[in-house]
Amino acid sequence: MPIVVLVVFIVVYAAMILGRLPGLALDRTGAAVLGALVLVAAGNMTVAEAWGAADVPTLALLFGLMVVSAQLRLGGFYSRVSRALVASAATPAGLLARVMAAAAVLSALLANDIVCLAMTPILVEATLARGLNPLPYLIGLALSANIGSAATLIGNPQNMLIGQVARLSFGGYMLEVWPCVAASLLLAYAGTVWGFRGRFSGPTVVLAIASPIFSRWQSGKGLLALGCCMAVFVWGGMPRENAALGCAAVLLLSRRMASRETLALVDWQLLLLFLGLFVVNREVAAAGLLDAAYRWVAAVGIDLGQPVWLFTVTTVLSNIVSNVPAVMLLLPGHSSPQQATLLAVSSTLAGNLILPGSIANLIVADQAALLGVSMSFGRHARVALPVTLATLAVSGLWLMR
Repeated sequence: MPIVVLVVFIVVYAAMILGRLPGLALDRTGAAVLGALVLVAAGNMTVAEAWGAADVPTLALLFGLMVVSAQLRLGGFYSRVSRALVASAATPAGLLARVMAAAAVLSALLANDIVCLAMTPILVEATLARGLNPLPYLIGLALSANIGSAATLIGNPQNMLIGQVARLSFGGYMLEVWPCVAASLLLAYAGTVWGFRGRFSGPTVVLAIASPIFSRWQSGKGLLALGCCMAVFVWGGMPRENAALGCAAVLLLSRRMASRETLALVDWQLLLLFLGLFVVNREVAAAGLLDAAYRWVAAVGIDLGQPVWLFTVTTVLSNIVSNVPAVMLLLPGHSSPQQATLLAVSSTLAGNLILPGSIANLIVADQAALLGVSMSFGRHARVALPVTLATLAVSGLWLMR
């Protein structure tokens, strides 16, 4: 195996584990792109081969749905929903239930990262204004956004990849996983209420959070586009990526909403992370490193062909290198419907285990910190750790029944 491939693999996945390369201003995305560039520059593959390594339909689906989500955010849809939830809740526990249910539903249909980004500031503002402790609502938001995103093949990036590569039925997947997702959401709610029993009250603080002005027309356009996408995803008629790109194209044809603003909300970093990992993983597989890793795992008694082992290894690996890289490493050779479903659910629920386990968690923590609210590793783990273990146990038992 060429030494350059081994070095690139070690460096890139070290960055996946650590979040960045020590001593350099290079995060996970930068490391993945750097690895791809080195492989091309070293002559291991041509530019055309590197582009061919990417799963373009998955990238197209991601991009299209990001544009739809950006439309809803700029149209003030997320802000309106968040404020309506707060206004309609009479009790602290009732507000938590509404927040978690709404976050789960929205995350199943739209990217969970965007949902957390839009809802966190409004929740901090509203809870502090009512004299409530924002932490249970923020942790509940992160937990439910991750859990809800497991319900569909478009709820998060790794599910999109799994659905495209394994060619899973959109409706069939939802029917298979909704019982364990619903049970997980109930467990997360109960765990959050129990974890913060007697600590829902807090100081009253008035904040003024700037948010997009709600527009019925712009939000309506985004919801119509989402509805069209969902109809195609469930009933078919054209490839999913074609439907998402078509809806994105229609939304960009606007006289009022500048395309620059819409495209600025596309997560280009995530798209580049996918692209870089596609290139690196293809060359790693071509060099035989992936097969060697599978053989070593089998030699120590771990049979990834067994559902229990696949579910367990995915959960652990997702908390080491993050869920997207974990899925990219495990998906080759494990794309049967049952295996793909196990990968999707376990990699998503595993993101709740620790604060850095999911980008959605980090978004909530970072947004809250900007407003003076600390959602630390320990505070998150006190609730999230037992909740995640319970949801993984319930989901594993359901999917492997």
